[in-house]
Amino acid sequence: MSEQEISIKVNICDRFYPLRIKTSEEEGVRSAVNSINERAKHYNQNFSIQDKQDALSMVALEFASGQNKTIAESNDFKTLNTKLKRLEQLLEI
Repeated sequence: MSEQEISIKVNICDRFYPLRIKTSEEEGVRSAVNSINERAKHYNQNFSIQDKQDALSMVALEFASGQNKTIAESNDFKTLNTKLKRLEQLLEI
């Protein structure tokens, strides 16, 4: 059975965006919207950024950098795990 979709409107930096999402995604989407707005507010207050587009660009850069770091850490973990498995195999011989 397919999950029900709902229509919501989210407010990001005083602009409304209509979305159609699965019911189970609503909490995560609203949490993401809150995070975006909080970080944009941080940039506006702490770096004298007046243009909301500039604040959103900084938020996007911050989030993308964090995502890239997470991917790199995940790849490092996979490499380490592979090496440990190989070492374990050598020790079993």
